[in-house]
Amino acid sequence: MTPRSDMTLEWHLREVVAEEAGAESVKEAVRAVFTHMHSGRSRQRRGGRELVRLLEEARAAAAGVGEWQVVRLVQDAIEYAEGRITRYDFEDRYRLFADGQRRESHTGSLGSVMKSMHRWLYDSGQEFLVDHPEAGIEDFLEHFRAQGEDALFLQAPEDRPGRYVIPRGRAEITLWLERIIRSGRIDVMDPAAEARKIAASPEALALLAADDQGSILLQAAELRRRAARLKELRTVVEDRTASEADVQRALDGQYWIFGGRFVDEAAHRRLVPGDEVDIPLIRGDGALHIVELKRSMSLKGPLVKRHRDAWVPAAQVHEAVGQAVNYLTGLDENRERIRADFGIETRRASALVLVGHPALHPEVPEDEVNEALRTFNAHLTRVEVLTYKELVDNAERSLAGEGPVLGA
Repeated sequence: MTPRSDMTLEWHLREVVAEEAGAESVKEAVRAVFTHMHSGRSRQRRGGRELVRLLEEARAAAAGVGEWQVVRLVQDAIEYAEGRITRYDFEDRYRLFADGQRRESHTGSLGSVMKSMHRWLYDSGQEFLVDHPEAGIEDFLEHFRAQGEDALFLQAPEDRPGRYVIPRGRAEITLWLERIIRSGRIDVMDPAAEARKIAASPEALALLAADDQGSILLQAAELRRRAARLKELRTVVEDRTASEADVQRALDGQYWIFGGRFVDEAAHRRLVPGDEVDIPLIRGDGALHIVELKRSMSLKGPLVKRHRDAWVPAAQVHEAVGQAVNYLTGLDENRERIRADFGIETRRASALVLVGHPALHPEVPEDEVNEALRTFNAHLTRVEVLTYKELVDNAERSLAGEGPVLGA
């Protein structure tokens, strides 16, 4: 869904965020959002990815000066723009109307829904008791529990206009599918969402029914998706005009590329005032691992240089490592606050610096470039340096080890 922009969002930003913001830098960032919203030719407010980007900049500006209340408010604005918070909930949460009271239309709508729901419960209960006269109270309650879960798969049959059908047992099928996905070697990004999608497709269910293993189809689909994203990443890192932002977009949501040690990507990138990490990963032991992205083929300067009889990392690498060390120092100094505010452990935090590409030095054999960085890494403790090519090559080898990638 395209990020939305409407009067509700503008009210929130003007009446809530602007009132809470204290620093001029934060207010200026919010004003930039207003400028974008009213920059279109029509009378409608402009939304889109640019709106979300500007909101993220406002959130970063607030975090940079320690205005954490504003950070939370702007985060809610982002989630509303992206459709993760409904308009009714958003307006009700912040009292976004003139008198500060709950909007009567919301109350009326909720009342109508509840009336219809209770009528349906009554009719459904009557039908169940007619079909199951011997049923006890536990059977009666279990009937409604199962129907409530199946309601997530409500369907509107084309041959019955104006009528809706709740497929019985669909929730049980979904739970079974989710367990299959979670038990496999392939970690699907959102097992519950994928299970719901498949359960709603008769064609997909038919394929699964014919699959002795029950998970081959899902694993093949995930492998194919990963292979496609990896191909896109390789194209970006081999592009001599690609910026750090281009690389970051290509890596977005692909934490599996960094290896099996990582179980998730942290939601917050600005954990320390003044510092915003590129990619915050969570290791299997719960500790933070940050990824610092530098340019690949568009690196401003050499990746390695000749020193006496050997190749050694050049200034660009040393500067990037210094920046990563500064991040780790800030994380150490703010460990207690970060753990309290975000629930992230930074005591054993480590860092990976991605920088450059062996193709920057066609005169130097690739294995000598890699060896120079490996020797350099051996003298570091919490920071590792890797070229983008080595990262992508490692990820491709990992995919090949998981099995064939259909259609890649």
